[in-house]
Amino acid sequence: MSGKMNVLLIGGGGREHALAQKLVQSRRLGDLWITNPENAGLAALGKAVDVPVGIREIYRLEQFCDKHKIGMVVIGPEEPLCEGYADKLSGPARMVFGPSAEAARLEGDKAWSKQLMRSASIPTADARIFTDYRAAKDYLASRESPPALEGRSQGLAARSKDLHAESPPVIKAAGLAKGKGVVVPRNFKDAYAALERMMVKKEFGDAGSRVVIEERLEGTEVSVLAIVDGGNILVLPACRDHKRLLDKDEGPNTGGMGAFCPADNLDDETLRHVEREILVPTIDALRRDGIAYRGVLYAGLMLTPAGPKALEFNCRFGDPECQPLMARLKSDLIDLLEGACKGTLDRVEVEWDSRAACTVVLAARGYPDAPKKGAVIEGLEAGAKVADAQIAIGGATRDRDGRVVVSGGRVLSVTGLGETLAAARRTAYECCSKISFEGAQMRTDIGAGAG
Repeated sequence: MSGKMNVLLIGGGGREHALAQKLVQSRRLGDLWITNPENAGLAALGKAVDVPVGIREIYRLEQFCDKHKIGMVVIGPEEPLCEGYADKLSGPARMVFGPSAEAARLEGDKAWSKQLMRSASIPTADARIFTDYRAAKDYLASRESPPALEGRSQGLAARSKDLHAESPPVIKAAGLAKGKGVVVPRNFKDAYAALERMMVKKEFGDAGSRVVIEERLEGTEVSVLAIVDGGNILVLPACRDHKRLLDKDEGPNTGGMGAFCPADNLDDETLRHVEREILVPTIDALRRDGIAYRGVLYAGLMLTPAGPKALEFNCRFGDPECQPLMARLKSDLIDLLEGACKGTLDRVEVEWDSRAACTVVLAARGYPDAPKKGAVIEGLEAGAKVADAQIAIGGATRDRDGRVVVSGGRVLSVTGLGETLAAARRTAYECCSKISFEGAQMRTDIGAGAG
């Protein structure tokens, strides 16, 4: 593979900044164009497109790509993938890294995804799908207080009730809800409230018109991401992320407060099992339906006593899992993405840094419910000088005075590299200590206690 190419990067968060940082290291990059110059990090690395980027005016973006000889489009977020950007922007002279709209239903429609997993005998949690609020509420009530079984002892029925009371099911909005559509309730009161928020109050819009009520699995979570070229699967080093806002996994769920790579709870044998029993059957099931999957396949897994089970699929790099992965990737990113687009992934040499990576997210005051914007961020230059640390900007822009200010919920993600995870953690937190802004939130236990 050779030759320079112009690349268009769609998206504007920390994931996209991490991808841009790796793209500009490529010997093959011509011009890097970006769709979100409001992101202060992206603005420093690429040229801003000068046309609208909404799906209703996608033809304008097509014309832009033709005019500027864009050879590859890299789509970061799930929304444009589910809306069909990959289908619209691909062409004989232009590759698109990211699955088609049909393939992206794996993430965009959790009910459809669950049905596909069932049809392919992929190990996953038992679940029921509802479009009617009353039916969903009645089902939840049956899980809270299952009727006494005829012919069984009262003690058994009581133990059954106690078991359900300890483990309310997970409530999921079937559609895209910007990372907030999955509720892991602490009790049944929270579960009923989640149903009402989704189906009655419509807090997630159409995304909550269907819900998936899913068995709660016990175990430890891990993220396995793979690059897929339609047939070949390249499994990436496994990651673990931290979804809760506060230390000790307390507080509300978020889009992610940190991650580390490689994961400490997944050995090579289990990873091969995941590839064989979950990833390959998923790609084969899609192919049987005439869907060729190209892009990132992200499996969120629970490692249960009965083996790994799929919690959900995403159709793109995770944020913040992308950040430690990109920090450890030593190969040329354009070569890797081109292999996925052209179906030649098996010919791409991929090399990873042997060191561990740990990513810590700095979030705005009020995140995740109502992040406060406008706080001035200090210390970015000092943080950038910390050896083996990288800063990806997610929710920060420049104001009229040129200062970098908070503009979103997850403001920065700071990644440290180290010979051990403990060393990587120290580097990441040293970098974080150089940076400050009013109301900053961060967890202090990312990767702590890992093996």
